[in-house]
Order: sequence, then C-alpha cells, then structure tokens
Amino acid sequence: MVRALWNGAVIAEAPAASVKMVEGNVYFPPDALDRQYFVPTVQTTRCIWKGRASYYDIVVSGKTNPGAAWYYPSPTILAKRIASYVAFWQGVEINQS
Repeated sequence: MVRALWNGAVIAEAPAASVKMVEGNVYFPPDALDRQYFVPTVQTTRCIWKGRASYYDIVVSGKTNPGAAWYYPSPTILAKRIASYVAFWQGVEINQS
C-alpha cells in the first residue's frame, strides 16, 4: 500500500499498482482520498504538457495545509492517464509498505 500522511493522518491510501508516477510525484486515484480532509480551492496553475491543475487545501485536526494537493480534471492528451488523480507536496509524506 502507498499512503499519503499529513499532520498525523492518513489522507490517501491505495495499492501500489493503482498509483501513477509522473515527474517524481506519486498520483493517487480519486477514490484513494479520505475526502473528509480535502477542501477544494479556486487556485489553478498551468503545466505546458499536462494542462490546468486544480488544488485542494488539506485540513487535519484544525490545521490547514493550503494548496497541498493538486490534480488535473481535464488534462491534455499527453497526461490523460492521470486525469483526476491527486498528487501532494508541502510536507505531505508518501510512504509505501
């Protein structure tokens, strides 16, 4: 299993075979997220080859990690395999067991 952890909580968990690696980032399938910790934001960025990314704030035990999760709801054809998959940064730990 691959797990994303932040502030003492497992915020995402998936079998290793279901995650995708892109540019050194682990992308979790959408159903792997523990949705209680995710708050959609209006933040977006654009990647020249993946398209427009959307972001979530992660909120655990009253503490917020702003924009710490991102995904591509409608990626370019080059990145279609990660459509709606979620990756993390800003202190989110990724562990594999």
